[in-house]
Parts: sequence; C-alpha cells; structure tokens
Amino acid sequence: MIPIFESIVPIFLIVLLGVVLKRAPVIDQSVWPGLETIGYYVLFPALLFLTLARADFAGLELGTVAIVSLIAVAVMTVLLLAIYPLTRLRGWSDASYTSVFQTASRWNAFIALAIAEKISGPEGLALVALVMAVIIIPLNLINVAMLVWFGTGARSVSSLAKRIIGNPLILGCIGGIAVNVAPFGIYQPVEQAVDLIARSSLGLGLVMVGAGLKISDALRPGPAVILPTALKLIAFPVIMVGLALGFGLSGETVTILALCAAVPTAMNGYLLARQMGGDAPLYAAVATLQTVFSFLTIPAVLWVSAQLAGG
Repeated sequence: MIPIFESIVPIFLIVLLGVVLKRAPVIDQSVWPGLETIGYYVLFPALLFLTLARADFAGLELGTVAIVSLIAVAVMTVLLLAIYPLTRLRGWSDASYTSVFQTASRWNAFIALAIAEKISGPEGLALVALVMAVIIIPLNLINVAMLVWFGTGARSVSSLAKRIIGNPLILGCIGGIAVNVAPFGIYQPVEQAVDLIARSSLGLGLVMVGAGLKISDALRPGPAVILPTALKLIAFPVIMVGLALGFGLSGETVTILALCAAVPTAMNGYLLARQMGGDAPLYAAVATLQTVFSFLTIPAVLWVSAQLAGG
C-alpha cells in the first residue's frame, strides 16, 4: 500500500527535524516551553475546531459508527484501568501510568486524516472527522481525569472539574461541533484567520515530539514502553474491527474505523503530559516506538480489516 507509506513518511521526517533542532546549537533552549504553551492553548484547539466545523457527515452511518467508536473507547478504558494494579506491582509511578493510559487510548487523528484522504478521498476524510467528533471529547475527558487523579498536580473533584471545563482541546471540539450543526457558518475572514493558525499546529506538534524524544529509551524499550505500544497498535484495532463487524458495518467504513484505531498515539498528549504532571519522557519514548512500528502495522491492519469486511 504505497499511499499509506507515503502518508507516514512525512511524519517521520518532521519528527526527525524536531530531534535535530532540539540539539542544534543555534536554537536557544528557552524557546521550547513557549512553543509547547502556544501549541496547547492555541494551535491544536484551532485545528480541532476547524476540522470539526468543516466536516461533511452527510451519507454516513452516523449512529452505528458513533456507537462502535464509543464502545471501543469504553472497552479500552476498562482494559487500561484493569492493568493499573499490574503497573503498581511492577513499581511504576502513577505519573508513568498516566502516560501508559494516554499512549494506549489516544489516537493521532491527523495521521488518520492524511492516510484516509489518499485511500478513500473525501468520504474517508468525512468518516475520520465523524470519529473525531464522537470520541475526541470523551477521550480528552477521560485522559484529563486520569492526569488530574494520578498526575503530580492537585487531586480533587474541583481540580478535575476546572481542568475539564478549561481544557482548550475539549473547548475546541465543542466549538467545532456547535458551528457544524448551526444554521450559519463562520464569517469568512474569521475562518481564514483560524485556518492560517490551524495549519501550523500539526507541524509544530510533530517538531515538539521530536524535540522531546528519548531516543535511547525507544531503542531499548522497557515494559512501560512495549505495553502501551502493543495495546495501541494491536489490541485497539482488534477491538474496533470486532465491534464494527458485530454491528453489521462493512466495506470502507470498517477499514477507516480500523485506521482510526491503528494510528499511533496523539502528539498533543505529550504536551498534555508536560502541562499536567504526567511522565512526558515516557510518553515521548512510547510515541517514538509506536510511530516506528505503525509504519508496518497500519498496512497490515488495513489489509486484514478489508478482507474481513469485504472491502
């Protein structure tokens, strides 16, 4: 599947650029925290907002796709909660557990969008956007809750509520969906301004992940890196495809759902770990390993799902 490989290669190149820039003597190291903050509070929310505001959901099996996506997230959440005692037995910190949880449950919708556009065109884009609309908010709610409860910050119901209500990623999703269903669109000059901001978010996010990579950890992965990699790249696609087939979906719909589950973890989760007391170095190591292995696992998942779904 040449389009799949061609969609993933640019991701590697930009991440590698971040590795180089982080270590380049001409770059002032004080610039990185500011870039992280801008990405977290402005650029990523703008991209989520605009993608969901523009998405065309017409002609899709909205109800069934939504149910399958939500149940898949619920199953993964229960599975990840169930392994918490195991992480304690192995002596992993709660902060490390939050990164295991994040990297196994989050998905990089922007990699999925890039691949879906090449293999399915506008229909694939619309389906990925639908899955984004359905599960990004629950996933952010769940992961923010995990970081508040298990992270190094304050642990309380009020702190959790404050983090959820004020989370810029959640607000971006809610705003995009609201505009999508509204009888009027965005004032064109405003939309163009948001578009210009949103375009820079993915590139910056990939550069920031590269800048935070622990190359040595990824080259010699321990159990805390291998476990979420296996859960994300193998278990999540199996759960998603099994549910899709069980609910009667077929063809390209199953393939795109499989793609959404098979992509590596979301790059913005690294920034969330940095902002909320998670284990950011572990997140970076897992993201590195997942991205490397996804170059091989995504084509395999898409092929198997297409055979099972008759696509």
